[in-house]
Amino acid sequence: MLFLYNLVISIAGFFLKIVALFSPKIKLFVEGRKNVFSILEEKIKPEDRTIWFHSASLGEYEQGLPVIEKIKGKYPTHKIIVTFFSPSGYEVRKNNTVADITIYLPLDSKSNAKKFLKLAHPELAFFIKYEFWLNYLKELEKSKTPTYLISGIFRDNQMFFKWYGGFYRKALKAFTYFFVQNESSKEKIEAIGFKNVSVSGDTRFDRVAAILERDNTVDFIEKFKNNTPTIVIGSSWPKDEVLLAEYINQAPETVKFIIAPHNIKEDQISSLKSQISKSTVLFSEKDNATDLSNYNVFIIDTVGLLTKIYSYGTIAYVGGGFGNPGIHNILEPATFGIPILIGPNYANFAEAISLVELGGCISITNENELKSYFDRLLGDQNYFEEKSKICKDFIQNNKGATNSIMKIVSETI
Repeated sequence: MLFLYNLVISIAGFFLKIVALFSPKIKLFVEGRKNVFSILEEKIKPEDRTIWFHSASLGEYEQGLPVIEKIKGKYPTHKIIVTFFSPSGYEVRKNNTVADITIYLPLDSKSNAKKFLKLAHPELAFFIKYEFWLNYLKELEKSKTPTYLISGIFRDNQMFFKWYGGFYRKALKAFTYFFVQNESSKEKIEAIGFKNVSVSGDTRFDRVAAILERDNTVDFIEKFKNNTPTIVIGSSWPKDEVLLAEYINQAPETVKFIIAPHNIKEDQISSLKSQISKSTVLFSEKDNATDLSNYNVFIIDTVGLLTKIYSYGTIAYVGGGFGNPGIHNILEPATFGIPILIGPNYANFAEAISLVELGGCISITNENELKSYFDRLLGDQNYFEEKSKICKDFIQNNKGATNSIMKIVSETI
């Protein structure tokens, strides 16, 4: 089976080069991997001590960041290597300040895995949440490198739990320890013979809780808001925006809206703006606006501001719940104690399931429900405060995963 796996990796590498001729995203995926080994040769000397973190994309990087920061603080003389699989993670965080080297992870061929680990020679390796690359794990096991899974999630549909998944189960032997998010994941991994596991929780709670300690001021948002109740719409997709535009157009003038779409391509921003009848300004237009407080709607056609913008929200709507794979990050608005509305597709997101059950997050399926809950949250102070407290407490009560992880990892070096 490992032969077939390696054959698939080889074929995928070939076809990706062809697809890259037509797809800008795949071109980044392919081109970004060309210089990985030369970067490692340049930046890592044989005598350097290193620690390696791998994340699939941006979300996993943010999830692992509290641990990366703790490790960097505890082992300041080690070089931190961060790898990404996806361009959507690498391109946004390639200039981060926590890692000494940030690169793409080469495709999981035997030769790539051997060369990467020879050049990087990490003393510790961390995989965040998932992505189990068999050749890398095999080489890590061979070299006896302590290897950890942090904020792991295991589900029944994964290969490890299928009758034909023996070669995947074998790969898990590379892990020194599994830090998982919930009891269900712990039970699943224990059922296939692994006892080196504990429920540490989700490091994202530590990440978002720390947001409260930084300066979240955004001057132009403050001017726009002008002490007015404001609904922040984060990571919206067109299916979300159809419902939201209807509500925005009939909402009272005493309510303002900030929309940070998931996709900021010019044509999609234009489409969104055309659906809204109220006075609207784009982030890219703000410098030419005479008085931002005169506008009802602010569309953020750039990236990197949403987290801070949530701090100005009265209510949040988090997009993605009317499509696949589902909703975006609800923990960021929750940490500010903002009641949250989402679409119906959230079954694969443990934090959303929990917060919906608690009542701080509300799942809606149509325009009438959207209007009903927005109106009630804006008009019923007791109801609003109840939902707000649930969200704030949810974050505070789930902190601590990073310290649990560090307690065990610190015994390694």
